[in-house]
Amino acid sequence: MIRALVAGAGVTLLGIGVATAGAGVFDAGPRSRVGENDGTAVVPVGYRVTPAGSQSALGELPLVATPFPDGRAVLVVNAGQGVQSVQVVSPRDGGVSQTIRYASPQAVFAGAAFSPDGTKAYVSAGGNNKIRVYSVAGDRLTETTSIPLPVTNPDGQTINPCPAQIAVTPDGERLVVADQLADAATVITLADGTSRTVAVGHAPYGVTISRDGTRAYVTDQGAETVSVLDLTAAEPAVLSTITVGTHPNQSVLDPARNLLYVADGDSDDVSVVDTTAGRTIRTIGLAPYRGAQVGSNPDALALSPDGKTLYVANSGNNDVAVVDTAGGGVRGLIPTGWYPTAVVSLGGRLLVTNAKGLGAGPDDGPGRPDPYAPSASPGRYSGSVIVGTLSRISLPIRQDRLAGWTRQVAADNGFHGAGGGMTPGASVVPRWPKQPSPIKHVIYVVRENRTFDQELGSIGKGDGDPSLNLFGDESAPNARALARRFVTIDNFYADAEVSAQGWNWVVAANSNPYSEQGWPANYSGRNHSYPSESDDPAIAPQRPDDAYIWQRLATAGVSFRNYGFYVTRDSKGRFVAGDPVLDANTDHAFTGFALGCPDGPGSFEPRAATCGPTDRFTEWKREFDRYVADGGLPAVQFVRLPNDHTAGTRAGSPTPRAYVGDNDWALGKLVEAVSHSKYWKSTAVFVTEDDSQNGPDHVDAHRTVALVISPYTRTGRVDSTFYSTASMLRTIELFAGLRPLTQFDAYATPMTGSFTDKPAFTPYSAIRPGTMAEVNGANAPMAAQSAEQSLGKEDQIDEQVFNQAIWKSVRGDTSVMPAPRHALRGSEPGDQAGRHEGDD
Repeated sequence: MIRALVAGAGVTLLGIGVATAGAGVFDAGPRSRVGENDGTAVVPVGYRVTPAGSQSALGELPLVATPFPDGRAVLVVNAGQGVQSVQVVSPRDGGVSQTIRYASPQAVFAGAAFSPDGTKAYVSAGGNNKIRVYSVAGDRLTETTSIPLPVTNPDGQTINPCPAQIAVTPDGERLVVADQLADAATVITLADGTSRTVAVGHAPYGVTISRDGTRAYVTDQGAETVSVLDLTAAEPAVLSTITVGTHPNQSVLDPARNLLYVADGDSDDVSVVDTTAGRTIRTIGLAPYRGAQVGSNPDALALSPDGKTLYVANSGNNDVAVVDTAGGGVRGLIPTGWYPTAVVSLGGRLLVTNAKGLGAGPDDGPGRPDPYAPSASPGRYSGSVIVGTLSRISLPIRQDRLAGWTRQVAADNGFHGAGGGMTPGASVVPRWPKQPSPIKHVIYVVRENRTFDQELGSIGKGDGDPSLNLFGDESAPNARALARRFVTIDNFYADAEVSAQGWNWVVAANSNPYSEQGWPANYSGRNHSYPSESDDPAIAPQRPDDAYIWQRLATAGVSFRNYGFYVTRDSKGRFVAGDPVLDANTDHAFTGFALGCPDGPGSFEPRAATCGPTDRFTEWKREFDRYVADGGLPAVQFVRLPNDHTAGTRAGSPTPRAYVGDNDWALGKLVEAVSHSKYWKSTAVFVTEDDSQNGPDHVDAHRTVALVISPYTRTGRVDSTFYSTASMLRTIELFAGLRPLTQFDAYATPMTGSFTDKPAFTPYSAIRPGTMAEVNGANAPMAAQSAEQSLGKEDQIDEQVFNQAIWKSVRGDTSVMPAPRHALRGSEPGDQAGRHEGDD
């Protein structure tokens, strides 16, 4: 239960009487663990999931639910990281009557459609660059010959279409395809399979066809437009583009009123387009409370048969908004499973696919498949054990029930203020932006892929499991000493499973539908681009020029410097960022992600021509020494130290213990330099991992290392407050004087429990690890499997193989690594919660 003491006037949420916080203090009671089998869950950011209706299991990452024309069944497309599938599902009881599986590199993606007579079904095959075709008999599908998509455009250039959503014209003669990675749309003549391709906006996703079949509306997911295609001519052409909200996802047509509703995923609204006039005539806001930042992330829509009610799936908030189309207001919210992706109104039921269901649940129960034995249980490793679900909700919904559900969603997500406040006790963390604090400088260090237990499980403090500790005082002496001497944070979770999501969370406090839909295909070898760490506007989880923390710093006039975030090496050997705002404040000599390049001084010789002029720490120290001498230390520094990623047991590379030692040495030297400088009294160093790589941890595979190092954190205490990546970002924002980026960091509890108001200025001296000279031999455990992994970019690897290789490297070739556990625990009793930004 969440108890609230509200001061001042409340704000009505969605018109049905849920109050948001004024200046009051909130007490959030303990949240339960994931996997309790009570029909609810807690996601890493801390939201509770309490789905309405009846639930049934689907496959991995369901993205599409398309009814059969006669309404007898629903076709569901599951596009997860492991085994992908097409399923036939009963809308009555949620039972799955047929599953057609596709192991990598075979693929399906986010599109499904039927011929008008119901005899054929079509499914996007994603990176296979084709449309799968099925004959339909009753509720049974039989796959037939696929239709290939062009892999060259009209100019003869090679393209990678990666088809997303699709739609069949009313006469059944043509199929319109959104070619997501080619910035194009293809119109296929179904009689003979011939096709024509036309350029549209960036990263097209959704396709809706007009009632008369003369127009196709293609949502440009990487932009703020809908491309309108003329289907009357032999060669399709773009007639116009209609401006909508940021990153439009799915759209749905009300043919009786000539209105197109578009889910604007990263501006949290629905654009209402008059298709006759060819323009947006109004916008329906989906912000859950006054002053809310972006984060609802609407991605799917359904319209009631009479056109009076619009159902909007909010993937970020785990709910469906019920919208009165006449007035444009939100009548209420329906709680769903984790990350709803499709919504269908069919036969007196509302059907909702939940991409992440109730999370993974514990992975260590009897009889569960071993995620580290893919031959025995293919696809069942920690990156793919999350099973999607189908929610079945009876229609119509009484207003009193909808009101109760809306209050439930508000409690689950802290819309009335819970979760976003301060832990008790004296602290130097500002309670609101621009409140004075002795901390004037922040150094934000992001590393790669460790759980709490892997590095800190045996330090003798906090909730650690020594049996899972891989990197002890011999290879990670500095991280362990810093955790012991300053503050041990043992209830901190990565808000992501993999780096493609993790880096979005680290710098933008969200991972949007484009990234969530695309990363599983990228990681599983299904020919999708890497949806993170670039200036691609589709990746930005809100308006691309205002999505990242460095953009907010620049707008606020807060100084910052970048060492390795979001950089690539150019032809001149400089490390440059694609975003001009970030690049203008980047040290171009600081090496980005490249495992052949050392983090610390004297650890190993550079093994790649892509390295900068020196190791990462030495380059950072060169500039830091200049700031010490001349003044002007930036208020925020972003420092990337990636080598605890390791190269597994690849022969000739440093061992995992050597890589972790190199990374740890660089971290220790950085803290040493700061603590012996004039800036020590005004600096806080924040350290975390972009993700945990779902490695062994006795609490949860998302639990990861978090360090906060300053004179004001030298407490020696254990801080067991529920924190996540968004909490760390929120705390940095408060020190820098920024408002939250999204609803997620607005909700997240700042890390006040790790600070005190009584400083201890004793400097820190780095400890040199003893493992930095170790090199993998040709007979290292799983050396051959490690050699097959792609290490040019973070986490382009088979995670279960990599984790197993690291385990065996440390524990021996015959040792057996425990399966990853997913049992996220919530806040400790007595944790406090405060007000949302914007609730004043």
